[in-house]
Amino acid sequence: MPIETSVLDTHGDFVGGLAQSSFRVLDNGVDEPIQFFAPVEAPAEVLILLETSPAVYLIHNQHLAAASALLEGLAPDDQVALVTYDQGPEAALGFTSDKSSLLAALDKTQYTIGMGDLKLYDSISAVLDWLAGMTGKREIVLLTTGLDSSPPSRWEALAQKLRGEDVVIFCVALGGSLRGEPTQKLKGKRAASSSKAPDQGSKSADPFGKADEVLRSLATMTGGRAYFPQSDRDFAPIYSEIASAMRHQYVLGIVPAHDNQLHTLTVEVGSSSSQPDPARAKRAEYQVLARSGYLAPGP
Repeated sequence: MPIETSVLDTHGDFVGGLAQSSFRVLDNGVDEPIQFFAPVEAPAEVLILLETSPAVYLIHNQHLAAASALLEGLAPDDQVALVTYDQGPEAALGFTSDKSSLLAALDKTQYTIGMGDLKLYDSISAVLDWLAGMTGKREIVLLTTGLDSSPPSRWEALAQKLRGEDVVIFCVALGGSLRGEPTQKLKGKRAASSSKAPDQGSKSADPFGKADEVLRSLATMTGGRAYFPQSDRDFAPIYSEIASAMRHQYVLGIVPAHDNQLHTLTVEVGSSSSQPDPARAKRAEYQVLARSGYLAPGP
């Protein structure tokens, strides 16, 4: 089972040139031998999933004006695609290495006028199905408010599905001027994430509070990052950082368990000890981005 991993130093810069011996993988807290290791140099399939709600239309020029920062940071042979969604996903551009065609497709995006249901969870699930037949790096850049009008069961179904997928999701929260001050701000740096599922039953008066939890959970489960820009000036550095993350990845291969159970994963860098060290996190030189777990296949 591949585990796509990115490593940051104490300055928040991505680290390249690490060897297999630098990494350690824990499966449910137990050391798991790394059977395969490679720095990822293969082309990436990068799918941009864009919310087209009325709220996003009000501020769409903010993120569109900076989209070139993402494209300029990608490798020439990386493939990009665009899918939009409100009540469901619609393919706006198939995978192509022609980055200018993505800018043109973004410019032609039609936004919803009037209120309607937002189906974020089901749209991500559908996109995962579309990506299922592809090999190599699969990345989703999610441009969204994080709002969803589905019942809690739809989030639970998506979370279950993601645990069996090898897809990295980078979440960029839209509507910074509408959603107010997030509890954890981020301007070009990673927001703290939790593997705890968002409280889908909450009746909070602040719908963006739950939305922030959703985006952090999506990033944590898949080994991506969640960003919460507050102004139009924040988008370009965020997009540049996402492109940098895609260029500085490692694939660690382990043999998964076959017990049909949910397993937690921990990837560490720089530990020479064969025993877990609870104090290590306090003195770690690196921050590691990797998926937080997986659903093991059956026996």
